Amino acid sequence: MAGVAQMESEIMAETEFKAIVLSNEINLNKISQHFGSNRKLKWEEYLILKGTELQGIVREIEMKRVYLFHFGSIVFLNFQYHEIMDVINYLKTIENGIHDTNTFKYVDEYKIEINSESESAINNDYMVTKEIAEYQFDIVSTVLAKSVALEKIESDISRVLDEIEEVVNNLYRGELTVSDEKLAKMSASILEFKLSTISYVMLLDKPAITWNNEGASELFDELTILFELTDRYEKLRHKIDTLMDIIEVFSGLAHSKRGTRLEWAVIILIGIEICLSLFALFFEK
Repeated sequence: MAGVAQMESEIMAETEFKAIVLSNEINLNKISQHFGSNRKLKWEEYLILKGTELQGIVREIEMKRVYLFHFGSIVFLNFQYHEIMDVINYLKTIENGIHDTNTFKYVDEYKIEINSESESAINNDYMVTKEIAEYQFDIVSTVLAKSVALEKIESDISRVLDEIEEVVNNLYRGELTVSDEKLAKMSASILEFKLSTISYVMLLDKPAITWNNEGASELFDELTILFELTDRYEKLRHKIDTLMDIIEVFSGLAHSKRGTRLEWAVIILIGIEICLSLFALFFEK
């Protein structure tokens, strides 16, 4: 009964969601322990802050929730800008991995409207439901968190593509200016993207609630299509594979260039040795 009462107290005619990315990874267990929970959260689980957990952080706590995900996304329900910043500043005192630089660089927003007289519908920016259900908050937050994390990865990959394009343009002029250190950093970035999309963001994994709740499963599938998560993942995967192929070519050229330098060094040393031998033979007698 207490759970039902709490749920009813959180129901409102409209719920606004705002998702942002603050880092590549958040230590949820550290934050969870701070709020008095000793249960270890699995990688695929998220942490919800609401009610008394928000007291002292924001002034108004009614109808507000915060969803935190291991892969760096945070989703705020019914928060104003200054309230979001208050939460972020508080979380920074707990978890050092949270950054507030360019806080709203990557943002996804959504809205749930409750209207018992209207047909249920799912649109690009909002969904209409006749009756709110707890799983709707969870599913919308999860999809938004994945979408905004994916947006950051897409932006980072575009940046690496720009760097590689510069190297390719130099190759057209017969110059290979990229250093081994830069190649290593590029390779590390690409592998990080691959790890982020598959392991961290878990784009292809369904939330646990979808296995036991048909409504949650259907909503997740519809929102996944709406936010094009699968299509965006496939495009990223192809870009990552292409980047890895390009890096392998660069590495091969770099190794070949080093090999040529070594060969010339050996030839020069042999030539010097021959010259010294001839000098000793003809001029030291």
